[in-house]
Parts: sequence; C-alpha cells; structure tokens
Amino acid sequence: MSERLATGGRLVNRDTSVSFTFNGRTLTGCEGDTLASALLANDQMLIGRSFKYHRPRGVVASGAEEPNGLVNMGEGARFEPNQRVTTTELFEGLTARSQNHWPSLEFDVGAINTKLARFLPAGFYYKMFIHPRPLWKHVYEPFIRQSAGLGQAPEEGDADTYEHFYAFCDVLVIGGGVAGLQAAHAAAKSGARVILMEQTAGWGGRAVVDGGTVDGAPVDNFVEQIVSELETMPDVTMRTRMTGAGVYDHGYALGYEQLRDNAPQKEGPRHRLWRIRATQIITATGAIERPLSFAGNDVPGVMLASAVRDYVVNYGVSPGDRTVVVTNNDDAYQTAIALNYAGLTVKAILDARVLPEDSPVMEQVKALGIRVLMGHGIAAVQGGKRVSGVTVCSQSGEGDVIEEIYCDTVAMSGGWSPVVHLWSHCGGKLAWDAGQAMFRPDVDKAPTGVDGAPFVMPAGAANGMMSLSEIMSDAHAAGQSAARAAGFKPGSRKAPVGESGEEAPMMPVWLMPQGAPYKLRSKAWLDYQNDVKVSDVQLAAQEGFESVEHAKRYTTLGMATDQGKLSNINGLATLAGAVGADIPQVGTTTFRPPYTPISMASIAGEARGDVFQPLRRTPMHDWHDSNGAHWEPVGQWRRPYAYVRSGESVADAVNREVFNTRQNLGLLDASTLGKIIVRGPDAPKFLDMMYTNMMSTLKPGKCRYGLMCSENGFLIDDGVVARIDEDTFLCHTTTGGAEHIHQHMEEWLQTEWWDWQVYVANITEQYAQIAVVGPNARAALEKLGGMDVSAEGLGFMEWADGTLGGFKCRVFRISFSGELSYEIAVDAGQGQAFWDALMVVGHDLGVMPYGTETLHVLRAEKGFIMIGDETDGTVIPQDLGLNWAISKKKDDFLGKRAQERSHMTDPDRWKLVGLETVSGGVLPDGAYAVGTGTNANGQRNVIGRVTSSYHSATLGRGIAMGLVLNGPDRMGEVIEFPGTEGATFRAKIVDPVFYDKEGEKQNV
Repeated sequence: MSERLATGGRLVNRDTSVSFTFNGRTLTGCEGDTLASALLANDQMLIGRSFKYHRPRGVVASGAEEPNGLVNMGEGARFEPNQRVTTTELFEGLTARSQNHWPSLEFDVGAINTKLARFLPAGFYYKMFIHPRPLWKHVYEPFIRQSAGLGQAPEEGDADTYEHFYAFCDVLVIGGGVAGLQAAHAAAKSGARVILMEQTAGWGGRAVVDGGTVDGAPVDNFVEQIVSELETMPDVTMRTRMTGAGVYDHGYALGYEQLRDNAPQKEGPRHRLWRIRATQIITATGAIERPLSFAGNDVPGVMLASAVRDYVVNYGVSPGDRTVVVTNNDDAYQTAIALNYAGLTVKAILDARVLPEDSPVMEQVKALGIRVLMGHGIAAVQGGKRVSGVTVCSQSGEGDVIEEIYCDTVAMSGGWSPVVHLWSHCGGKLAWDAGQAMFRPDVDKAPTGVDGAPFVMPAGAANGMMSLSEIMSDAHAAGQSAARAAGFKPGSRKAPVGESGEEAPMMPVWLMPQGAPYKLRSKAWLDYQNDVKVSDVQLAAQEGFESVEHAKRYTTLGMATDQGKLSNINGLATLAGAVGADIPQVGTTTFRPPYTPISMASIAGEARGDVFQPLRRTPMHDWHDSNGAHWEPVGQWRRPYAYVRSGESVADAVNREVFNTRQNLGLLDASTLGKIIVRGPDAPKFLDMMYTNMMSTLKPGKCRYGLMCSENGFLIDDGVVARIDEDTFLCHTTTGGAEHIHQHMEEWLQTEWWDWQVYVANITEQYAQIAVVGPNARAALEKLGGMDVSAEGLGFMEWADGTLGGFKCRVFRISFSGELSYEIAVDAGQGQAFWDALMVVGHDLGVMPYGTETLHVLRAEKGFIMIGDETDGTVIPQDLGLNWAISKKKDDFLGKRAQERSHMTDPDRWKLVGLETVSGGVLPDGAYAVGTGTNANGQRNVIGRVTSSYHSATLGRGIAMGLVLNGPDRMGEVIEFPGTEGATFRAKIVDPVFYDKEGEKQNV
C-alpha cells in the first residue's frame, strides 16, 4: 500500500499539516505536497476513469506529462475541471472530485465499455454511427454528446482576476533545471538581460533528485549557489511556477505564470500571461521518461520509474511496499536504489536487455541484494483497481509466463524523450537519434528570424544530452552562444564539470514481450487518457491510415490534454513497425502551443465583464450622456443612437431628428470615423492599389470617395480620401473599420510591397470630428467666423485648413446625408468646446444633435450604401451599382482580377435596388424575397433580400434598400417578402435614391 514514509521528503514540511477533501472525504497532507503526493500518502491509488472504456486509472507520472490524474477542482465561482493532481500544489481547504464516472469512482457503470472493447476499436464511430441516418440523429448523436468530455463545465462566473504582462529581454531561458540555470548564468555574465522561468515551484529539475556532482560538490549545493548568484544580478528576472507556453516567430514567447494556485486566499491576480520579446531563446526544457507497452500497463500502481523516485525523494511518499522495476535502460536502477534506501522492498528488476557485463549502477543494485533478471519483461499486470502482481516473461518470446511476482507497484522506464515541443513550435526540425531511440533537435535546422539567423537553441537534456557532464557543458555553451548572438561578448569562463555514473546503452523496446500475441497487444496501452492501445494503431495501419497525422486522428493518439507527451514516441514506433518503415520515415505529429493547457481566463486577461473590450468614448461622450443619448455599440465605441427627450419614444426621437436636419440644422459626432494618414513618396501608387478608383490623380485640397476591396474582390470598406500634399493623404474609414483597414494596409506593405516608401498611422483618436448638416449649416459656420465657407470659397468635395470661432480646424465639404454639410476636425482636446460653440451659434438656426439611426435614415433616403448593411463579405462594388467608382485607367488594384472571375461577372448576381412597401409600412430588416418555382429542397426560390429598412420621416413612409435578382431591370415590379407568423409583405422595386436625386441640396 502507498503511505507516508517515516523519514525523507526534501520538499515537504512534516511539521505543518494541510487538510483537503477528495470525493467528499477529508484527508491530510503536508505543506509542500502536490495533490498527487498527498493522495498517494493517503493510499488513494484510484484517481479517475479513462475516457472511452472508463478503466480505473491512477497516477502514472509526477509532472505536466501526467495523463490520468485529472480532477474537478474547487467549488462555485472557483470551480475548474481537468486540473492535474501532479502539478497542483496542496493548500488548506483544497476540494477535488474525480471525473468521468457514474455513480461513483469505485463503481462506475461506464466500465461496461471495457467488456465491449472488441466492438469499440479505433475509428469505431466512423464505422458504426453513420447509417442509418435516423439512428444517428436520434440515438447515436445524443449518446455521444452525453459521453464526450471528462470534467464538468463550470456553471458560475470565475471569481478570480487575471492579467497580461509585457516583457523584453536579450536572452529568454525556458526551464530552471541545472541546464537552464547554467545557460542563464553564462548569458547573464556577458551583461545580457535574461529572463529565466521554471514551471515547478523549485529550481534544479531532476538533477537534485537523481544526484551527481558539479565541480566535485553535490549537485544540490551547485543549484543553491547558482540560484543565489543569479538572484543578485540586476539584469536577471527569475520566475518559478511559470511555464513556457509557446514560442513563436521573431523571438515572441508566452509565459504562463500561476501566482495564487498554491495560495488562493492571497490577493491579486491568479494567473499572469507573459508576452515576451526576446532576441534569443534557449529551451532548457529537459526530457520526459517514456512508459513501456505491456498488457495492463494502465492499472493503478503502474508508474514511471522516475515518478516513483520523485515521490520517495521529494515527498517522502511510498507508492507501494513491494515494487517491480521493469526497464530497458540504466536510469530505472536509480529508482530501485532510492526505494531500497527508503526501506522499501524491490522484488525484482526486469531488464529487457542482455548485456555482456554489468554497468556500475547494476553492480551497485546487486550489491544491495536486489534481484535482477536480464532479458526479461512483463507479460501482464495482475489487478483491477490496483496492482496485485505481474507475470514475468522472456522479452524475446511471445509472453509465456516464467513466474509470477506479487507486488503492489510497477516502476517502468522505456528511455527518455527530450521535450522538443517549444523548439518545434516555430519550425525547429528534429533528428532521430538511433542510439538513444529519441527525436532530438536538429540544431542545423533551427528556427530563424527575418534576417535568416537562428533565434532558438536547445540546451541540456532538451538537446539530447543525458549525462550530467554533457548537460553542464552543453548548457554553458548555449548560454554563451545566445549572448553572443544577442550582441554581447561572453567571458572565457569554462563550464562547470558535472559527474554522474557511467551507464550501459539502452535498448529500444516498443512492445513487451517482443512477440506479444494479439490478446496481449490489445491490453497494452499507448495513450492512457484516450484509451488508445497498441492494437489500435496497428489496426489503423492495416486499414490504410499509414500517415502519422491520419493515424493520430483515426485513433485519437496524442490528442488528449497531455498532448501525447507519454504516448507519441511509442505510438510512432508502433506505427512504423506496422507499416514496415523506420521511425524517422514515419516522422512526428505537429507540436502546437500551448505546451500544457493554460486557463482561458489567462488568455483573456483583464478583458472580462465591463472591460471585456476597451470602451472607447469620443470627447463629447459626457455631453451626449447628459442630453438623453440612447447608446448604440459600434465596434468598441459607444455612439448616440438618438437623443430621447422626456415623453417620447426612441422612434419619435429619430423622426424628430430626421425632420429637423432636413429642415434646419443638425450636429453629428463623427469622431469615431477612422482617420488614417498615408505618407511617403510611394503613397499615391500605394493608394491606387488599395482603392478601386484612382487616388494618385487627386489634387491637394480635394476629396474623393473611394472603395476598398479584399484580394478576393469583395467590398470591405469605403470612405472619403483627402489629399493633404504631394506625399500625404488622409483616408477616412468606417467606424468599425479603422483598426482593420490600418492592419490591412500594414500587411500589404510588410509582406508584398515592403520596398515601397510609405508610412501609415491611425490617428482616429487624435481628432474630434463634427458634421454640421442641413440648410442652415453654412449660416452657422459664418456666425462663428474666420473662414470662407461659401460655395465659391469651399466647393463640394474640397477641404481647407483654417480657424472657426477661434478654433484651429480642418473643414471637409462632404455629405453623407444629401444636405449641405461640413465635417470639421479639431484637436480631440478641443472637441467639447467646439461642439458647445456650435450649439450656441446654432440656437437661432434650429440646431439639434442627431444620432446614428438618423444618420442611417438620411443616407438611405439618398441611396448611399453602408458597409456592413449593404455588404456582408460576399458583395462586390458592381452589385451595388458602383461601377463608376472602379477605375478603368489602372492596370491593377486589390480585387481586380478576382472581380473578373466568371462568378463575379455572372449576370444573375443580385443587384442593389430601392424597395417601397405597397402598404407604406416598413419591411423587416434582412427579409428574403421569394419568386416563382422551387429550389432543390422543394422550397420557394429566394430572389433577393432586404439590406436596410427604415421609416422615412421625410417621405412619411417606409423605405428600404435590397439586393434583388436582375433588380435594376425590374423597376416597378412588385415582389413578396414572407414574414413571421404567416405575414407577407409586398414591395415595389424602385430607384434606390428616394430623395433629391439630382443632388441640388448638397451642392447648394
């Protein structure tokens, strides 16, 4: 049985007990325990149930590679599923519940699936649940959805807070074992700024457990000394409980720091997501021990040999009283020695190898009286909910039982795999090391930056260096190389000398025994969480899934929350054997960030609740709010939808604002419209490529309406472009398009036209912009005084800088309403004062502010399009009758070739028209028009849809715009729009310009 040992446990404080609950049972651990070590100390071997077969599962590892030990953690607003017991530090009051079972962990009805295993092989859902279709819809699908997943979804909002942190350094070192510490030290000695992160709570990694010496002193002394020295260096930042989540291009990396998981009662954010820019990155991420594949290798009590050693040395916990060690390498012998020193019984070491002579560690083990059987392995593990024994066989045979050994723990070791995930995230290639049976980084094919120089390098065990002497030398060289690549001159100090015992060569073992029959292969597990067996991978290969990526998806191998950290190499080797290929030929699956699961809340950071998105406000926001603004979200902005007065509805307010703007004077806060400066000698030709019409011929002082399309030809934005001087343009965009269009411009400049001399800047928030609209607009500006705003002094589609009422401003003579209109930009800090001045001079002219809905009604009355209403990502300018805005003089622009495709020139594309209801009412927004005949589904043919629909206060009836099949050729025709609850609307197709078609009012 597992229990707390009387002595030992370098990480625990036996004088401080910690109370916690598991499945409602109150248990006690020690300060410094993980949840896994505390459960083992309380003889809780059964932790959960596997995904598909609901097999009993216990702890198999001691770190982030753990596939079995996932629990529901916490309660209420601090409930979180799928938390790893091996990486969860124990704290007072911790509450955990096991997952994926009913009605209890000990008795799970779902375990019946084990009896049905022969009917549930790899890919069974593809074969069984497709036909007949009615059974899929009503039986299979609900059952599968109910069975999917492991933990429960939280029902309450998260009570904790999270944050993002931005950091910059010359050298980023990921991993705080001896390799990471030495690499960071070597880089820091050169004067480089260094960030060092370690995912656990302590420094030193495996070396402080496994022992050895550095410069003649015990390795733990070396760790203590180098940590103390690094902590005194001003340019070194050290963080524990921080995982390197991902490495990306250009030296960008993510660090996932868990600040309060071990002490939830403390104040402050729970998790912090570091966004790091580093000149050089060192991945000192160590290596992970591989399991062995033999029948019953998933029974609780079967653990990695290194994990058994960790629990004994670090936590003073015995996973069992009687242990059998099974291995193909020397490292597992260290576990036997550790168990023996702790007073525990090692029944036997089953070594699959046959060696000509004993290695030093083998001699040491035999001197302790421990039985060693060479050339032997495990045919099967006995026991259900915990190990009760093993049957021993010859590794070279077919599983014939030689003897049975009674035991309660099996410590297995199949060799070590470097943690290459982070190295691979941004394109680092791997090389197969046949001698150590592992993939290691191919340092000649390192990830490179834009200058072609490598910016990521591995160090220590992550680079395939498995002895302490190799690790120290390699890490020192990596630190110095990274510093040199970052522009620093490292000193001539030599690497510390590490010493550890000499080891005999390991022997690759992918199945035990070598000739295991099907009945054993079908009980040998590769992926513990997803229940993938050796036989499943072999079946996938037999059925034609010979690509490693196809086999992964067919069997779900490596797709669990541990991302195949334990199963991948064994699975690849099994697939290679099944298809008769070498392992390097089969290759590896793709490693993608994050390295381990990170909380969704840490990705969001502070973006939740009221600050889910930054709330952007114009300089006049408070004035609008105190004057009856009914707010509308537009992108990240809040804009007044209408200004509602006492006793009136929102619709009444809109009608009042429309009528007043047409008759007197209206003010619109247009500050949210995008304003992008495009400057440089190549700005004219750049804008010719960005817009469908010609911008290079625009004269300074003039404005031009422009359309912008994606490379696929679809309309994405529109706005007025003003030429400031020969090299400078001001591009107006829609409110929701400012950031997107700025990014769009930058993308093309950086990826396609990188040699053009163009600079773009988003200055949207630098200016307040006010539209002064209506027949009295000119009179209001003349009362302010200071500029000639007459038709002769400032013509339509012109702009001028000047002063109005003492305010320095830029005045654009443009109109989105069809009325006499000026849009006036002032510095953002002057926005409210200028608005107040306009309200004063407009008092006798009938001034009235209007909101976005009035803006929409005014533009619809004039037949002006609105991006996002008349467009939906599938609309091209030609659909909207905007052929006049497509230059025939330019050789090219974004979207030109796409618009020449047959689908884009199809005469049956829907075209923009105006729509008037026969009854005078308002058409439902988005309603579809139907014609004669039926489609392939037996439904009435759809021939168009409403894009915008409003009540026009000016015309006293409903108006709408829509896209209709052959619309411009069907003027006067009445078409039908089925509504809800059997209602049908009839509307006549008319010209989309409902008001002042000749434009006399805006050109007055």
